[in-house]
Amino acid sequence: MTALLSHRSAGPAGVAREESRDALRHLGPNWFAAVMGTGIVATAAAGLPLQFPGLRDAAIVVWALAAVLLVVLSAAFVLQWRRHPDTARGHQDHPVMAHFLGAPPMALLTVGAGTLLLGSDVIGTTAAVAVDWVLWSLGTVLGLLTAAVVPYRMFTRHRIAPDAAFGGWLMPVVPPMVSAAMGALLVPHTPAGQWRLTLILLCLAMFGLSLIAALVTLTMIWSRLVHFGTPPSGMVPTLWIVLGPLGQSITAAGLLGDAGPLALPQPQAQGLVVFSVIYGVVAWGFAMLWVALALAVTVRTLRARELGFTLTWWGFTFPLGTCVTGSTALYHHTGAVLFAATAVALYVLLVGAWAVVSARTLRGLLGGELLRPAPRTGV
Repeated sequence: MTALLSHRSAGPAGVAREESRDALRHLGPNWFAAVMGTGIVATAAAGLPLQFPGLRDAAIVVWALAAVLLVVLSAAFVLQWRRHPDTARGHQDHPVMAHFLGAPPMALLTVGAGTLLLGSDVIGTTAAVAVDWVLWSLGTVLGLLTAAVVPYRMFTRHRIAPDAAFGGWLMPVVPPMVSAAMGALLVPHTPAGQWRLTLILLCLAMFGLSLIAALVTLTMIWSRLVHFGTPPSGMVPTLWIVLGPLGQSITAAGLLGDAGPLALPQPQAQGLVVFSVIYGVVAWGFAMLWVALALAVTVRTLRARELGFTLTWWGFTFPLGTCVTGSTALYHHTGAVLFAATAVALYVLLVGAWAVVSARTLRGLLGGELLRPAPRTGV
């Protein structure tokens, strides 16, 4: 209380100085969602069914921006651990922020994939593969930790209200699915034999780990919506996070199907291709249903003028981007124009959402609103 009174008595100038000094204190892992959302704009463009002059160059620029954001945020969090270790450790005990510990590993994985798919034009294939291996390895280890540690702490330490389930609960369990998809891209760059076989089997195991955990969590989110209605306006963007494991699983299945012949004998390799199409189309159907539901709730909230800007708006980007890459993978395996048209349409929506959210984030950052403590009930 004494600190609070002295903070208030300092006047506007004192408050500004205090906020400047404490800017690092209030950073949370949810900031890495900006890297994820920016990176997916680049990687989704790399394989988009509709290619036109200038698209790849623009995607490379966006990938470079995501890489810079990753470096800046990583440095900021290292400084936070040095200057405010209690705050940094406290993220895992925050009832909402703890779930966003899944964002840093996914940011690493997204930038790594962009480096392989796009950065090779800038730094060369050899360097791009090396960078991707480093980022994929770090992201995978961190992602497996969050997939185990965050749910464990939910089970043993957090007190969860009956209506607490929200899209953010998926964040800690999705990173292994991203690792599965991005690991498939590294299969051709892995020594043939046991190394390549081990990599693809690990990717398949992470696919299953993440998919089953996500389906269990999605059931709880659906139940929460049925029994308690739509979430508070500030949490509405987190409904879009549900698309993350859906779209990413379709993408992972497609990429693993592509990598199968390089690492697995027949008929297992062909079986992966068949699985990627059957599973992908089924999951794609539910993903499109969720797009409609999330869009309807979002529009309803916008019409009520209740959707104020927060960092949860980044939930509009990365999950939507995974639906673009998932639709692209299905088009690659089926040749169906339905999936190509969907991928292009969703990509246009993704770019529009990214532009709006980026501009609002920059404005909030410059104004200082986004550098204040996260509330206990939201992000």
